[in-house]
Amino acid sequence: MKDQRLNVFRGTIEGLLESLDAFVRVSRWNESGTPPEPLNSAASKLIDRLGTANRLSAGTFVGTQSDNGKVLAMCTAMKRLDAAYVVYRQQTQWAPDRRVSASATLEAEIGEVRSTAHEWR
Repeated sequence: MKDQRLNVFRGTIEGLLESLDAFVRVSRWNESGTPPEPLNSAASKLIDRLGTANRLSAGTFVGTQSDNGKVLAMCTAMKRLDAAYVVYRQQTQWAPDRRVSASATLEAEIGEVRSTAHEWR
């Protein structure tokens, strides 16, 4: 039987990736008008999704060896994303002129985490 808790972890990390990606895109938006509503909506959920990810990654998961490995990989990825977001916020808070480079760094971390998705699927 497949452990349904894995779906919660996967949903959390996928939602976090979606929100972080949307956040970066909205922060870089320079086209006329406002960003599309789905993009704004995903970006607006970022703080809630970070909170959920932090709570899940701080807990203890007990399951099969295979499931434990997948959860560990997802928790590691969630912590990496959280840390990358914190660095982004620090860089842009103290040096707003670094927004472009901070966005690029955050986007690179998102890409690196996505490249590890095979570890939790």
